[in-house]
Amino acid sequence: MEKILVQKLTDDELNAKNVFSWPIWTKEKSKFDWHYDSIEECYILKGKIKVTTDNEEVVFGKGDFVTFPKGLSCVWEVIEDVRKHYNFK
Repeated sequence: MEKILVQKLTDDELNAKNVFSWPIWTKEKSKFDWHYDSIEECYILKGKIKVTTDNEEVVFGKGDFVTFPKGLSCVWEVIEDVRKHYNFK
């Protein structure tokens, strides 16, 4: 099973991916199950999130660029209200 990838991208890298034209998703503090039917890339504008899978626990937040692999089942815990750009591939 592929892992969740958390990166710090430069402004040039973010612009090359057109991140700032992607839709925005927001969510208040909460915890929920999620499954990825396709790859999701997202850029966290604010907040703090913990995602738990059968194999790992990943915490990320503002300024992180996160890639979730297709087929991943996990539990999202929004620790601080989140706002992110997202894109499904």
